[in-house]
Amino acid sequence: MFFECVKISLLRKEKKFPAYKVLFIDGFLILLKQTCSMKQLNEEKFNKRRLISTYFSVVVSITLVLFLTGLLGLLLINSKKVADHFKEQIVMTIYVKDSAKEVELKQLQKTLRLNSATKKVIYVSKEEASQRHANEIGEDFMEFLGYNPLLNSIDVFFKAPFLNPVMVSKLSKDISLYSYVSEVVYDRPLLELLDQNIKKITFMMLLASSLFILVAVLLINSSIRLSIYSKRLIIKTMQLVGATKSFIRRPFIKTHLMMSTLGSIIAISGMVLVIYEIQKRFPELQISENPLEPVLVFLGVFLLGLGITTVSTFFATQRYLNLKSDAIN
Repeated sequence: MFFECVKISLLRKEKKFPAYKVLFIDGFLILLKQTCSMKQLNEEKFNKRRLISTYFSVVVSITLVLFLTGLLGLLLINSKKVADHFKEQIVMTIYVKDSAKEVELKQLQKTLRLNSATKKVIYVSKEEASQRHANEIGEDFMEFLGYNPLLNSIDVFFKAPFLNPVMVSKLSKDISLYSYVSEVVYDRPLLELLDQNIKKITFMMLLASSLFILVAVLLINSSIRLSIYSKRLIIKTMQLVGATKSFIRRPFIKTHLMMSTLGSIIAISGMVLVIYEIQKRFPELQISENPLEPVLVFLGVFLLGLGITTVSTFFATQRYLNLKSDAIN
């Protein structure tokens, strides 16, 4: 329509317009129209590519951050398993006198098994103990001694959550009061060192997790803010024509939630592959033995992504909604 008006205005300037000039004007206007159409088409393609690139960068950011956060969560869970494994290898050995009656030994074992901190109780006779020593040193010491100097014993293993130096020390003192108990032995320095190191490692892991989650929030928030920044003029235009803030925010939140869901699915898929490889290379960790733990990590990663995305999108759009029109650029 614009080009037709230009043509009419040119023709009105002269009453008699040569035919070749009319053709020239028609050709020039057609060329100008095609040029403008191509320019507009190229601009639309450029904006579309930029939009896709922005969305892609947001999805990649969300995926990488959630993937690394999920791996840290899996590391926390399995580090606890490793720590518990070492704690449950610590044994308290109760040596009983030869004069101890069988009923007394059974009563002691029953008392130990009823203790909530006890994982397992193993009775080792003096004959079994001598056989173990003979296998370890490669020689039967009873051949030149002529008798068995060892005592019957009870090995007590504890559950990891209950194991600590105070509990073991108190239990050993209580058991030592029995008249038929000769001695209670456990590696106290190792237990104290293990307990201290586990506390330090747990604290450092929790601190690292907190810092990593903070970095995750900042990175996802930054990507979403950049994405919404490219649409700041659209936001202000919609607001100027009377659209409410909630109406303007809704499509942005919906779009970014979809991107967060996609990023979460990709991140969880990556974590599943990592778990499969770890289980294949380190079966002693027994990750697949309790599938609830990885599922909780996956759920946490998914909810974390949705939560960060929703909050970040809300405040990012709110920022431009509260800006004045002359400050939007």
